[in-house]
Amino acid sequence: MQKEVLIIIPAYNEEQNIDKVLDNLTTPEISSVCDILVMNDASSDNTNWKAKKRHVAVVTHVFNLGYGGALQLGYKYAIRYRYKYVIQMDADGQHDACNVLHIYNTLKTKVNGSYPDIVLGSRYMPGSAPYPVPFMKNIAYKMFRFIIRATTGKTIMDPTTGLQGLSWRAMVYYSKFGNFDDRYPDANMITGMILKGYNVVEIPGVMHVRTSGKSMHSGLKPIGYMFHMFLSILGILIRQNKEKNEPKAVEKNNV
Repeated sequence: MQKEVLIIIPAYNEEQNIDKVLDNLTTPEISSVCDILVMNDASSDNTNWKAKKRHVAVVTHVFNLGYGGALQLGYKYAIRYRYKYVIQMDADGQHDACNVLHIYNTLKTKVNGSYPDIVLGSRYMPGSAPYPVPFMKNIAYKMFRFIIRATTGKTIMDPTTGLQGLSWRAMVYYSKFGNFDDRYPDANMITGMILKGYNVVEIPGVMHVRTSGKSMHSGLKPIGYMFHMFLSILGILIRQNKEKNEPKAVEKNNV
């Protein structure tokens, strides 16, 4: 029987965490509605073999595609096998499995008159589990919140969350060439989707601090991330403004 949900887990050198993550996701409650796909992004450790031993679907990249590239290939997989929804989670154990059914139920419930296209699991809403935020990251989050609010009129408390649920409509858009950031698909993608009229909903999430392994935002990478994100959001705003003005230009030429 075809299940409605595919859980996509991008994984890069997560041999210390992947077993626990899959343990928590293979409970009867979750397994009854969800399949699991591990996107092994050319890991050099035993992530690939540990995932395959668990009898879940595994796609292994020959070359490292990056976090966004792994996700986008996962969306293509979900479309190929006709999953109705996607829930994406990190492989480091930060996203608690209890979020899965909450996101799934929210995707199936009308919010503001329509079903959500994207459901964001937030660390910073009333009802979210306590989550410590380093000083520099807190500044970045405030900046991204301000940009999203200023450009879309919508408040998103956790603009960099990797815990998300997508409808079929959203995953089809993300799967197409040029529509998805292959490096850091965070606040930039949320901004663009809200501006395009997609129904983006944020709900409280339960997340934990990474206890082992290495984060993709370690060392000096957060500086490059912030720079990349700012330029990406700027590019999305320019592109969206151009798309809005194009029909008017056509109408003017036809007069």
